[in-house]
Amino acid sequence: MDRASAVRTAGLAASGHATTTGPPPVPHTAAGRPPVTGAAADGRARTVAARLPQFPWDALAPAAATARAHPGGIVDLSIGTPVDPVPGLVRAALANASDSPGYPLTRGTDQLRAAAAGWLARRHGVLADPGAVLPVIGTKELIASLPALLGCGPSDAVSYPELAYPTYDVGARLAGARPMATDEPDAAGATPVRLAWLNSPSNPTGRVLPPARIRALVDWARQAGTVLASDECYIDLGFDVAPASVLHPASCGTSHAGLLAVYSLSKRSNLAGYRAGFVTGDPELIASLLEVRKHAGLIVPAPVQAAMTAALGDDSHAEQQHARYASRRDRLRPALERAGWAISHSEAGLYLWASHPDYHCWDSVLVLAASGILVAPGEFYGPAGHRHIRVALTATDERIDAAVGRLAELA
Repeated sequence: MDRASAVRTAGLAASGHATTTGPPPVPHTAAGRPPVTGAAADGRARTVAARLPQFPWDALAPAAATARAHPGGIVDLSIGTPVDPVPGLVRAALANASDSPGYPLTRGTDQLRAAAAGWLARRHGVLADPGAVLPVIGTKELIASLPALLGCGPSDAVSYPELAYPTYDVGARLAGARPMATDEPDAAGATPVRLAWLNSPSNPTGRVLPPARIRALVDWARQAGTVLASDECYIDLGFDVAPASVLHPASCGTSHAGLLAVYSLSKRSNLAGYRAGFVTGDPELIASLLEVRKHAGLIVPAPVQAAMTAALGDDSHAEQQHARYASRRDRLRPALERAGWAISHSEAGLYLWASHPDYHCWDSVLVLAASGILVAPGEFYGPAGHRHIRVALTATDERIDAAVGRLAELA
């Protein structure tokens, strides 16, 4: 048995799976779910839950149990959740606004909208109208609801990249629209695309779209009458390249017509626990979204709006966080490569997109779990990810160093 086979066998054995070719048995995946019978089945058929796949991370439970059993403890690199402190100025702003007994503004305070527009201009060369900034309760909420908020239905296709965060697909299904996984929505032919998602930098791959490609998609969307929405939650986390916004003049000219861009404070400011983000772009589209969100009561709490204002007005904490992630990336990437994993794309964002020549994605998950390292299988993000894993940089320095040491044992 060669070394690669031996390592794979050890990982599978430690996880309790048979050493067969291909992925381990996974009863709950995005492609299928266990049968539901009786009253539960009848109830499910009457709800939108019947349209949705199984929540993918449930399938990681066996590997997580294996990783937790490691004598040195688990190194959880499976989810991009921040672990570093919330900046002090943000916590102070939240506390100072905590005596907020009245209803907040759905459109956001003038101060928040000005801070968001100022950050975009200062850091990314985007000239956004503060009146066209709309705060959202975390960007996942907006991504999941946008097709419905735009009125998409069964006759409409919603496109998103072939390797993508699952919530784009979920949003289409919640609206009853047709999900379409493609990197080339502009080549969809006769299929009308009502809403097309971009994601640059990409989750999971870290790929950054070239400015010329963004401009080509903007031109296509405007000609086709398609709303082009760009998820730019990782735009502040460029490492090898500087990501460009769909709203930058080089991408769209002087008009934001037909365009939306989504931004999160979870990554740059460690505010995942605050559920804080915003969308901006075409003023008419933003006004339409605001009208629906006012009716639905989709409002960011006033203390969170104050915290967002403070975070968007300060660059120093974001630069410090960028340096932390860069340092972790600089240690983890070569450790994976020495252990046999090749890194694809990964120019920006919070993840390394890795593949091993001998392993299916689930084999890699199980081999690493046997060493106490938990990662996400690429299949979570689409069939094209079947040989890759997504490795997050969101662990403490001590846990990253632990992972580096364990990967050295696999080299």
